[in-house]
Amino acid sequence: MKTVAVIPSRLGSTRLPRKPLHMMAGLPMVGHVYQAASRCNQLAEVIIATDSEEILDVCRRHGWNARMTSSDHRSGTDRVHEISQTVAADVYVNVQGDEPLTQPEHIDALLEPMRRDDVLVSTIKTRCPAHDVSNPAAVKVVTSQDGKALYFSRATIPFHRDGEVSGTAGYFKHLGFYAYRKDALDAFHRLPESELERTERLEQLRFLDNGFDIYVAETPFDTVGVDTAEDAVRVAEILARRKAK
Repeated sequence: MKTVAVIPSRLGSTRLPRKPLHMMAGLPMVGHVYQAASRCNQLAEVIIATDSEEILDVCRRHGWNARMTSSDHRSGTDRVHEISQTVAADVYVNVQGDEPLTQPEHIDALLEPMRRDDVLVSTIKTRCPAHDVSNPAAVKVVTSQDGKALYFSRATIPFHRDGEVSGTAGYFKHLGFYAYRKDALDAFHRLPESELERTERLEQLRFLDNGFDIYVAETPFDTVGVDTAEDAVRVAEILARRKAK
């Protein structure tokens, strides 16, 4: 199963300007993501997909594999789709460019469902930390008994009508890693933005809204996505501790 990872990376972040090039523990953030993905031995290639000449130049200076893509893309998935038009693979992995705490184990878990030929899209979840159960920045997911996603939401799902269950049991945090077959990428790119997607600002809901199954594997490894300057400080401290070991 030839698998290619794509890291969508653009400079247009509003909450943390120039986010991919934000320096942490000696490297731009996108470099930490690239190096982590490159340690996964299931990947044939890792590509940073950007619309920024500045990011492309930084990648070239560090020897990171990068390609220019259109500035018109509405989502990271559309950027992965563009790469799929010229790079042949059985499976394409979307590794978010704001996940510098990525580990090879995240990708290993993500690819497990894709060993089945009938699975078109997969993603991963982890037990939701208590501080994230009611945090709208942390996306929650509920799944069926056979591992298919029922819904993703920024709200606290499931809602316990008779009171919260003990601790965080029953809550799962969605981690923004995806694996797709090309048919799924082609369909996503062709379909219009869905109402659910627009409401929650979660692009994976376009798949669910159009009848595509998303299989969700579990991992014990949480991450901290970088959306704000505060997130960046927290992640930089974690990376520095890892580097010191």
